[in-house]
Amino acid sequence: MTTTEHAADDASGTDAPRGVTSGPSLRVSDPTRVRALAHPVRMDLLQFLDDVGEATATECAEHLGQTVANCSFHLRTLAKAGYIEPAEPRGRERPWRVVARERNITPDPLDPASRRAVLELGEISVRREAERYIDHLRHVDHDGVVDPGLIPLTQLTTSAFWATPEETAELIEGLHALMKRFDGRTADPARRPGGARMMRLFTAINPDMAFEPTAEAAPAPQQED
Repeated sequence: MTTTEHAADDASGTDAPRGVTSGPSLRVSDPTRVRALAHPVRMDLLQFLDDVGEATATECAEHLGQTVANCSFHLRTLAKAGYIEPAEPRGRERPWRVVARERNITPDPLDPASRRAVLELGEISVRREAERYIDHLRHVDHDGVVDPGLIPLTQLTTSAFWATPEETAELIEGLHALMKRFDGRTADPARRPGGARMMRLFTAINPDMAFEPTAEAAPAPQQED
Protein backbone atom coordinates (compact mmCIF):
# COMPACT_ATOMS: atom_id res chain seq x y z
CA MET A 1 0.00 0.00 0.00
CA THR A 2 1.32 3.44 -0.89
CA THR A 3 0.03 6.69 0.57
CA THR A 4 1.33 9.71 -1.30
CA GLU A 5 0.58 13.39 -0.71
CA HIS A 6 1.75 16.15 -3.06
CA ALA A 7 -0.06 18.95 -1.23
CA ALA A 8 2.97 20.99 -0.22
CA ASP A 9 6.72 21.40 -0.48
CA ASP A 10 8.91 18.48 0.50
CA ALA A 11 10.01 18.56 4.12
CA SER A 12 13.68 18.27 5.01
CA GLY A 13 14.93 14.93 6.28
CA THR A 14 15.23 14.17 10.00
CA ASP A 15 16.59 11.29 12.04
CA ALA A 16 13.91 8.60 11.95
CA PRO A 17 13.22 5.54 14.10
CA ARG A 18 13.95 1.99 12.98
CA GLY A 19 11.65 0.90 10.17
CA VAL A 20 11.22 4.51 9.02
CA THR A 21 13.20 6.13 6.20
CA SER A 22 12.73 9.90 6.20
CA GLY A 23 13.49 12.71 3.75
CA PRO A 24 11.31 14.00 0.90
CA SER A 25 9.63 10.57 0.93
CA LEU A 26 8.89 8.58 4.10
CA ARG A 27 8.98 4.78 3.83
CA VAL A 28 7.53 2.77 6.72
CA SER A 29 7.45 -1.01 7.11
CA ASP A 30 7.82 -1.57 10.86
CA PRO A 31 4.48 -3.07 12.06
CA THR A 32 4.39 -1.07 15.30
CA ARG A 33 4.73 2.19 13.43
CA VAL A 34 2.29 1.15 10.72
CA ARG A 35 -0.32 0.39 13.40
CA ALA A 36 0.34 3.78 15.00
CA LEU A 37 -1.21 5.34 11.90
CA ALA A 38 -4.23 3.00 11.80
CA HIS A 39 -6.45 5.14 14.03
CA PRO A 40 -9.17 7.52 12.74
CA VAL A 41 -8.11 10.49 14.88
CA ARG A 42 -4.45 10.10 13.91
CA MET A 43 -5.34 9.84 10.25
CA ASP A 44 -7.46 13.00 10.59
CA LEU A 45 -4.61 14.79 12.37
CA LEU A 46 -2.08 13.81 9.72
CA GLN A 47 -4.38 14.97 6.92
CA PHE A 48 -5.03 18.28 8.69
CA LEU A 49 -1.29 18.90 9.10
CA ASP A 50 -0.82 18.06 5.42
CA ASP A 51 -3.51 20.61 4.54
CA VAL A 52 -2.38 23.51 6.73
CA GLY A 53 1.38 22.93 7.00
CA GLU A 54 1.59 23.13 10.78
CA ALA A 55 -0.80 23.39 13.72
CA THR A 56 -0.91 23.24 17.50
CA ALA A 57 -2.90 20.69 19.48
CA THR A 58 -5.47 23.41 20.19
CA GLU A 59 -5.88 24.22 16.48
CA CYS A 60 -6.16 20.52 15.68
CA ALA A 61 -8.81 20.07 18.37
CA GLU A 62 -10.87 22.99 17.02
CA HIS A 63 -10.75 21.60 13.48
CA LEU A 64 -11.50 17.97 14.39
CA GLY A 65 -14.01 18.60 17.17
CA GLN A 66 -11.80 16.72 19.64
CA THR A 67 -10.45 17.71 23.05
CA VAL A 68 -7.01 19.29 23.26
CA ALA A 69 -5.85 16.50 25.57
CA ASN A 70 -6.95 13.82 23.11
CA CYS A 71 -5.24 15.56 20.19
CA SER A 72 -2.07 16.05 22.23
CA PHE A 73 -1.95 12.32 23.00
CA HIS A 74 -2.40 11.28 19.38
CA LEU A 75 0.07 13.91 18.12
CA ARG A 76 2.71 12.54 20.48
CA THR A 77 1.95 9.03 19.22
CA LEU A 78 2.43 10.16 15.61
CA ALA A 79 5.69 11.87 16.57
CA LYS A 80 6.99 8.75 18.32
CA ALA A 81 6.21 6.74 15.17
CA GLY A 82 8.18 9.19 13.03
CA TYR A 83 5.32 10.77 11.06
CA ILE A 84 5.41 14.29 12.54
CA GLU A 85 7.85 16.53 14.40
CA PRO A 86 7.78 19.81 16.35
CA ALA A 87 7.73 22.93 14.17
CA GLU A 88 9.29 26.27 15.13
CA PRO A 89 7.65 27.57 18.33
CA ARG A 90 5.25 30.52 17.98
CA GLY A 91 5.78 32.24 21.29
CA ARG A 92 4.30 29.88 23.84
CA GLU A 93 2.58 27.82 21.17
CA ARG A 94 4.13 24.51 20.13
CA PRO A 95 2.95 23.57 16.63
CA TRP A 96 3.54 20.28 14.83
CA ARG A 97 4.36 19.54 11.18
CA VAL A 98 4.68 16.41 9.06
CA VAL A 99 8.14 14.91 8.55
CA ALA A 100 7.52 14.23 4.84
CA ARG A 101 4.76 14.99 2.34
CA GLU A 102 5.10 11.62 0.63
CA ARG A 103 4.43 8.55 2.75
CA ASN A 104 5.00 5.06 1.39
CA ILE A 105 3.62 2.39 3.73
CA THR A 106 5.09 -0.83 2.37
CA PRO A 107 4.99 -4.32 3.93
CA ASP A 108 8.17 -6.21 4.61
CA PRO A 109 7.61 -9.42 2.59
CA LEU A 110 9.64 -11.42 5.13
CA ASP A 111 7.74 -10.12 8.18
CA PRO A 112 4.19 -11.51 8.68
CA ALA A 113 3.44 -8.83 11.30
CA SER A 114 4.39 -6.10 8.85
CA ARG A 115 2.18 -7.62 6.15
CA ARG A 116 -0.81 -7.86 8.51
CA ALA A 117 -0.34 -4.29 9.76
CA VAL A 118 -0.23 -2.86 6.23
CA LEU A 119 -3.30 -4.90 5.26
CA GLU A 120 -5.24 -3.53 8.24
CA LEU A 121 -4.17 0.04 7.44
CA GLY A 122 -5.10 -0.45 3.79
CA GLU A 123 -8.60 -1.62 4.70
CA ILE A 124 -9.11 1.37 6.99
CA SER A 125 -7.80 3.80 4.36
CA VAL A 126 -10.01 2.47 1.56
CA ARG A 127 -13.14 2.58 3.74
CA ARG A 128 -12.23 6.08 4.88
CA GLU A 129 -11.82 7.35 1.32
CA ALA A 130 -15.05 5.67 0.20
CA GLU A 131 -16.98 7.31 3.05
CA ARG A 132 -15.43 10.69 2.26
CA TYR A 133 -16.39 10.43 -1.41
CA ILE A 134 -19.94 9.32 -0.61
CA ASP A 135 -20.30 12.28 1.75
CA HIS A 136 -19.18 14.56 -1.07
CA LEU A 137 -21.73 13.07 -3.49
CA ARG A 138 -24.46 13.75 -0.96
CA HIS A 139 -23.21 17.32 -0.61
CA VAL A 140 -23.32 17.85 -4.39
CA ASP A 141 -27.01 16.87 -4.39
CA HIS A 142 -28.05 18.33 -1.03
CA ASP A 143 -31.77 18.05 -0.30
CA GLY A 144 -32.46 17.76 -4.02
CA VAL A 145 -30.58 21.00 -4.81
CA VAL A 146 -27.64 20.28 -7.13
CA ASP A 147 -24.62 22.58 -7.11
CA PRO A 148 -23.78 22.67 -10.86
CA GLY A 149 -20.30 24.01 -10.20
CA LEU A 150 -19.31 20.83 -8.36
CA ILE A 151 -20.47 18.36 -11.02
CA PRO A 152 -17.49 18.72 -13.43
CA LEU A 153 -15.09 18.62 -10.46
CA THR A 154 -16.42 15.28 -9.21
CA GLN A 155 -15.43 12.13 -11.05
CA LEU A 156 -15.24 8.40 -10.41
CA THR A 157 -13.37 6.39 -13.04
CA THR A 158 -12.90 2.62 -13.32
CA SER A 159 -10.90 0.82 -15.97
CA ALA A 160 -9.55 -2.63 -16.81
CA PHE A 161 -6.57 -3.14 -19.08
CA TRP A 162 -3.70 -5.52 -19.78
CA ALA A 163 -0.23 -4.26 -18.84
CA THR A 164 3.15 -5.68 -17.91
CA PRO A 165 4.65 -5.00 -14.45
CA GLU A 166 7.03 -2.52 -16.08
CA GLU A 167 4.20 -0.69 -17.85
CA THR A 168 2.20 -0.58 -14.62
CA ALA A 169 5.16 0.92 -12.77
CA GLU A 170 5.47 3.56 -15.51
CA LEU A 171 1.77 4.37 -15.16
CA ILE A 172 2.10 4.85 -11.40
CA GLU A 173 5.17 7.05 -11.83
CA GLY A 174 3.32 9.05 -14.48
CA LEU A 175 0.44 9.74 -12.11
CA HIS A 176 2.88 10.91 -9.44
CA ALA A 177 4.60 13.15 -12.00
CA LEU A 178 1.27 14.75 -12.96
CA MET A 179 0.65 15.65 -9.31
CA LYS A 180 4.04 17.37 -9.01
CA ARG A 181 2.70 20.45 -10.80
CA PHE A 182 0.62 21.28 -7.71
CA ASP A 183 3.51 21.05 -5.23
CA GLY A 184 3.96 24.05 -2.98
CA ARG A 185 0.43 25.43 -3.18
CA THR A 186 -0.55 24.29 0.31
CA ALA A 187 2.47 25.86 1.97
CA ASP A 188 2.34 29.04 -0.14
CA PRO A 189 -1.16 30.42 -0.86
CA ALA A 190 0.38 32.96 -3.26
CA ARG A 191 1.10 30.08 -5.66
CA ARG A 192 -2.59 29.17 -5.96
CA PRO A 193 -4.27 30.48 -9.13
CA GLY A 194 -7.54 32.37 -8.82
CA GLY A 195 -10.46 30.00 -8.36
CA ALA A 196 -8.29 27.16 -7.05
CA ARG A 197 -9.85 25.03 -4.34
CA MET A 198 -8.71 22.10 -2.23
CA MET A 199 -9.19 18.86 -4.19
CA ARG A 200 -9.01 15.26 -2.98
CA LEU A 201 -7.63 12.48 -5.17
CA PHE A 202 -7.71 8.77 -4.33
CA THR A 203 -6.22 6.22 -6.71
CA ALA A 204 -6.02 2.44 -6.46
CA ILE A 205 -4.51 -0.08 -8.84
CA ASN A 206 -4.10 -3.82 -8.50
CA PRO A 207 -3.80 -6.99 -10.60
CA ASP A 208 -7.07 -8.86 -11.16
CA MET A 209 -6.26 -12.27 -9.69
CA ALA A 210 -9.15 -13.88 -11.60
CA PHE A 211 -7.04 -13.70 -14.77
CA GLU A 212 -3.75 -15.48 -15.36
CA PRO A 213 -0.90 -13.36 -16.74
CA THR A 214 -0.03 -13.69 -20.39
CA ALA A 215 2.59 -16.35 -21.02
CA GLU A 216 6.08 -15.10 -21.70
CA ALA A 217 6.88 -15.12 -25.40
CA ALA A 218 9.34 -17.79 -26.43
CA PRO A 219 12.68 -16.43 -27.68
CA ALA A 220 13.00 -16.25 -31.44
CA PRO A 221 14.96 -19.18 -32.90
CA GLN A 222 18.52 -18.42 -33.90
CA GLN A 223 19.08 -18.51 -37.64
CA GLU A 224 22.03 -20.56 -38.78
CA ASP A 225 24.48 -19.01 -41.19
